[in-house]
Amino acid sequence: MADAGQKAPGRTSVWLDGKVRRGGRGGGQPSGLDRDRITEVTVRLLDAEGLAKFSMRRLAAELNVTAMSVYWYVATKDDLLELALDAAFGELELPDPDADEDWRDHLRTVAGGYRGLLVRHPWVSPLAGAFLNIGPNSLALSRTVHRVVRRTGLPDHGITGAISAVFQFVYGFGTIEGHFITRSAQAGMTQEDYFRHAMTAATRSPGAVEILRENEEIMKARGGDTVEEMRDRDFEFALDLLVKGIEAMVERP
Repeated sequence: MADAGQKAPGRTSVWLDGKVRRGGRGGGQPSGLDRDRITEVTVRLLDAEGLAKFSMRRLAAELNVTAMSVYWYVATKDDLLELALDAAFGELELPDPDADEDWRDHLRTVAGGYRGLLVRHPWVSPLAGAFLNIGPNSLALSRTVHRVVRRTGLPDHGITGAISAVFQFVYGFGTIEGHFITRSAQAGMTQEDYFRHAMTAATRSPGAVEILRENEEIMKARGGDTVEEMRDRDFEFALDLLVKGIEAMVERP
């Protein structure tokens, strides 16, 4: 029995409280509104204005209803954000992990898709770190990733480490890429202009100048005519390193 002064444990996920199944219209529910539409507009607002500016009041205004009308479908703002997060995961086109194809191709497909998702929706990365990620689309991604990595031939004790190596890399890469694109847009610049601006500003710092000079040849060898091409080369090369690392561990006694 809990102590009298002890707080009850908080709700951990909208997917665990049964509310996610509530949907169709009934008495008192506003016409033309349902959970799918609310979630769709939430995703659109998060894309357009960012996570920090999102509010239930702002969402209600976009839907042209009262905030209380929205609460008929979701109990809290967190519930809605969790639904939006899983809706974003639903955009991923996942390969059939049981198909007779090379696991390397499947791994690159899923990793590339996840990177694209994080770039398109910069708000996904903080929410993915805040919630349990047990919605149906998130679970479909997890199931696919586990099955693909199992096909590598790694021993069971190495499966989670390989998944972490690949997808925490993708998470970090896609998050930083999404932030850079957002900052460029907020500054009213192209990515190339913003990159040049950032590099010019960095040269005004004595410590940064030395580091930039040391890395000048590396930056030239990086290749790519645009920031996007440079990032693509970095991503593909890093992913190749991880694939080769998996292969080496499979062959290791």
